[in-house]
Amino acid sequence: MKPVNKTELLRTLEDRVEGHISETIALFQNRSDKFLNMPSATGGWSIAQCLDHLNSYGDFYLPHIEKQILNSEDANVAEFTSTWFGAYFTKMMDPETGKKKYKAMKGHIPASDLNAANVVGEFLRQQELVMSYLSQARKKDLNKLKIPISISKLIKLRLGDVFQFLIAHNERHMQQAKRNLIREKAV
Repeated sequence: MKPVNKTELLRTLEDRVEGHISETIALFQNRSDKFLNMPSATGGWSIAQCLDHLNSYGDFYLPHIEKQILNSEDANVAEFTSTWFGAYFTKMMDPETGKKKYKAMKGHIPASDLNAANVVGEFLRQQELVMSYLSQARKKDLNKLKIPISISKLIKLRLGDVFQFLIAHNERHMQQAKRNLIREKAV
């Protein structure tokens, strides 16, 4: 893979996360549990289920990211290079490049009746953590720090690849959640 400027990559990822935070506040915060738990008109997940699914991935990845960032030395490395495996996972999840639907992994399938306010609050809390970790990552070597993936702790990706995958996955399900807003006109 071709190296990219680490600062530009992190800035782009921060912009995406900031967009997820802003959209969540504007579109989902302060909505009723009934509205947020209403199943999709197409039979898919409700808004709360989309966010709860993302929270389950945050529950796995964020502690690993924190541990790697806190336990590593600062490094003045200006570039990041994705591995082919990391780039593959990111493209698979990114809604622009990964059009195929995937079945949620065991442990990441949300319940159907959730405390939606708590789910939204937890999603926002996790996104603020992601912003903090992206900021701290400016002083780290994104190539050197390795994070296990959720489907097999034996497989590890570079921190830069994990950030890209996690944020692309968030974007995929934010778009899914926002498609549920179309029903708002009918309610």
